[in-house]
Amino acid sequence: MFEKVLIADRGEIAVRIIYSLKEMGIRTVAVYSEADRESLPVILADEAVCIGPADIKQSYLNFASILSAAHVTGARAIHPGYGPLAENLEFVEACVDDGITFIGSSVDSMTLMADKLAAKHAARSCGIPVVPGSTHVIEGDREALEVADELGFPVILKAVGGGGGRGIKVVADRVDFLDTFYLAKQETKDYLKKPGIYVEKYLENARHVEFQILCDHTQHAIHLGDRDCTIQRRYQKIIEESPAAGVDDELRREMGRAAVNFVKSVGYSGIGTVEYLLMPDDSYYFSEMNTRIQVEHTVTEMVTGLDVVKQQVLIAAGGDLEYGQDDIVLRGHGIECRIMAEDPIRFTPSSGRINQYIPPGGPGVRVDSAVFCGAFINPYYDSLIAKLIVSAPDRPRAIRRMKRALDSFIIDGIETSIPMCVKIMNDQQFMRGYVDGSFINHYL
Repeated sequence: MFEKVLIADRGEIAVRIIYSLKEMGIRTVAVYSEADRESLPVILADEAVCIGPADIKQSYLNFASILSAAHVTGARAIHPGYGPLAENLEFVEACVDDGITFIGSSVDSMTLMADKLAAKHAARSCGIPVVPGSTHVIEGDREALEVADELGFPVILKAVGGGGGRGIKVVADRVDFLDTFYLAKQETKDYLKKPGIYVEKYLENARHVEFQILCDHTQHAIHLGDRDCTIQRRYQKIIEESPAAGVDDELRREMGRAAVNFVKSVGYSGIGTVEYLLMPDDSYYFSEMNTRIQVEHTVTEMVTGLDVVKQQVLIAAGGDLEYGQDDIVLRGHGIECRIMAEDPIRFTPSSGRINQYIPPGGPGVRVDSAVFCGAFINPYYDSLIAKLIVSAPDRPRAIRRMKRALDSFIIDGIETSIPMCVKIMNDQQFMRGYVDGSFINHYL
């Protein structure tokens, strides 16, 4: 087992990882930019090292500074959190070359899943349905339009090496297709290391349902149930639930088995998430796989009772999974709201000093955050400042508990997305569980 681990991320996920490592008896090293000098991870970690100025490229993306911090402090393993290094192949290779264990997926697995088309091909070979679309990168506009016509509008343009919503464009009709294609193609060139666009049929009434996967080095793999992450804005999740409402046990078992068979077929090890698009008729399609811990792992922890970070660290250290599939039982219902430092109406970023911070408590309530009274929320990084997670015996009671928790969550000094989360919890369509990809447009 590792004696000391460096956490190469910031904010609430760095705090979350520190908690698990401390329970495991592992010493912790936080790295921070000058802008994060007074942050909670710096306060909680056993050691902390400044790795550069506020600019993320000169700090949290600075491989040399992070690896130097690991060597100086004697940390022989690095946990990348879910931030920009979690699926960065160059950083993984740099860790391997430096003799440092990367707590995450292998280079081979990450390479395969980073190529969305290659991942779809692997899923298809495993017998999992995939969303109809092109099977290769499309360079020419004429070919792209021909594929779109064959699929039928609406279609969606996706970046083959995409992430964070980059290069994803929905095209409702033929008139707008070429202009949108040029825009998406340029965006992949400007922002992604692996440019290239492919075309898929846009499934208008689909839900986003994903399965948390754990797989050790002996190819013993299990899933930890499903999560519904359908409510998104600009392809960024807002609300997550486990289990997904309206999915019966038989379908859940089928989708879970397919996810486990898929990761075994590609020789995967570590933590990951297999993502599906689920249709109203219960047909489902493989969408992609994420090879890192995800923001919403916490809602899975609430209904399974497992420490997902601990399992991830154990696997990275060469250990065997402590659980079999029969050990995993979903108890009750969990809901997570992401609390963002944003204006809840205009969605513009909000920064400033927190002059009052009162998190909710009580039965079945969990808050993961790096915020405290007096903390400064700076404008340089992701706007996620807290995750509010609740669990209850069933979905209606979980919604009521979330309403109560949101109502008592006080963050003063900046604007937050709490009012938006309150409105969603009170939305009749949401409360009935009738949510698909069009929900956020209905809400707005």
